Formats: sequence, C-alpha cells, structure tokens
Amino acid sequence: MFIRPKSLSSESKRELFSQGATRSTLKNNMRNFHSLSQLVLSAGPLKSTPAVKHAKTSHFEIEILDAQTRKQICIVDKVTQTSTIHDVKQKFHKEYPKWYPSRVGLQLERGGPFLKDYVTIQSVAASSIVTLYFTDLGQQVSWTTVFLAEYTGPLLIYLLFYLRIPYIYDMKESSRRMRHSVVHLACFCHCIHYIRYLLETLFVHRVSAGHTPLKNLIKGCAFYWGFTSWIAYYINHPRYTPPSFGNRQVMVSAINFLVTLTNWEENDISSSPSLSLMKTQEKKWLNNMQQPQK
Repeated sequence: MFIRPKSLSSESKRELFSQGATRSTLKNNMRNFHSLSQLVLSAGPLKSTPAVKHAKTSHFEIEILDAQTRKQICIVDKVTQTSTIHDVKQKFHKEYPKWYPSRVGLQLERGGPFLKDYVTIQSVAASSIVTLYFTDLGQQVSWTTVFLAEYTGPLLIYLLFYLRIPYIYDMKESSRRMRHSVVHLACFCHCIHYIRYLLETLFVHRVSAGHTPLKNLIKGCAFYWGFTSWIAYYINHPRYTPPSFGNRQVMVSAINFLVTLTNWEENDISSSPSLSLMKTQEKKWLNNMQQPQK
C-alpha cells in the first residue's frame, strides 16, 4: 500500500502565504513605532517632577494651661522660632499684669522642671502648637536685692551699737568708761568686711539664679541682722573687757582678717557656703510647687 505524497504546489503556497503575513506584520509594527516616535518627539523633552518642599513653621502658638486645674488661661500667638521662654513670659505679663515674668513658672508637663528663661521655643516645640503649664511662684525678689539687704543691715546696725545710743546702753555708764582700742579695731574690721561684700555683690559676683521667693530675703536678713546685733551688743558694751591673751591675740586675729580680706575671687554667687541652707530650702519649696495637687 503506497502513501500518496503531498503536492509541492500546496506546500509552496503555504510558505508564500506565511511569508506574506510576516512581512505585513513587520510593516504594521514599523508604522506603529514610527507614529509613536513622532508623537514623543512632538511632545518635547520630559519634565522632571518638582520635589515637594516641606514648609517650616515660622510661628508658634503657645497654649498656657493652669498646672492645677488644667484649664486654659490664654493663648500666646505669633511666637517666632528664636523666641525664648522669657519672651513668652513677657507677652503673658501683658495679658495678666499681676503675674510679672519672675513670678511665672512654665513647665512642659505637670510635675516637670520649670523651663529656664533662655530656652528657645523651637527646642521644645514638637508642632506648631505648644502646650505649657503655668504655676504661680509667688512674690519674687532678685538675688542682688537679697544680698544688698543682708550686707547693708549689719553695716548700719553695728554702727548704732558702736555709737552707744541711749536707747541701748546707760548713758552715765557709757560716759564713765573709756573704750578699749580693740573695740575701735573691731568696728573698723567689721565695716571693711561688709563693705567688701557689698562691692563684690555689685561688681564681682555673677548672679546665676535671677530671682528667689520673698521669704528667703526675710530669712537671710533675720540671720545676718540678728547675729550682728548679738555680737555688737557685747563688743561695744561699756563693761566690755579686752581679750584674755592681750595684744598677741589681737594681732593674730588682725593678721588672719587681712589674709582673708585679700582673697578676692570671681565666682558664682550661688556657690557661697553661707547660702547652702537657703538654697536647700528653696529647692524643697520648688519641688513642692511642682507637685500637682490632687
């Protein structure tokens, strides 16, 4: 049985048809590519998408709440980035004149530390609206005022006892008894001592803490003025007797005074040993002020 071979004419027709279809497809693709390239060229160069710039906040709004009740007191607007806590206190003082800047305590959170006056708003701001908590620190006085009052009082009080005014000593007894030379020397040293303190307060010391509660002024003056009155009363008393060891004791004490007198140092006024107790009490007072009442 023989298989009939396919005719060559039919196979050639199929090849010619497939070749024609392939050519037509290539022509169509070329036309499409040409039209697409013409479209791209007519559109011009591609423009890059501009980057989105995040605008920085140029002004802040300060919302001030009461630290005890959390009620809103006021809103301080149009606060610049370079503004400090002191600037916010100044604007707050304009709204409420009874609370001057040194009396205002501002906190980022209840029970937190009070913000220093030199702190900038930008450094504590997490958004354009900043919430601060207000605490009334009470009546305040500057540290310079405290020290001037503490040192001026002993200077004047001692002179009143030195002059032996009649309201303190008996006039007849004062007139009969002559003063010992060491009494004059003690008055001179006492005056020089406190005059030096006054000059240091005005021209040498740096006051680190701006203000302190008024009660610290009362405590300091009570200590300095009371202690001066106590020693001045006995040293300037008409019945005062000279030291037991005589001139030798007086000379040693005078030399020791001169050595301490020449020790002029420029230091921070808050590091004075005589104020350690006052500083400790002030820290306790501030901690009590920072604790919210339930």
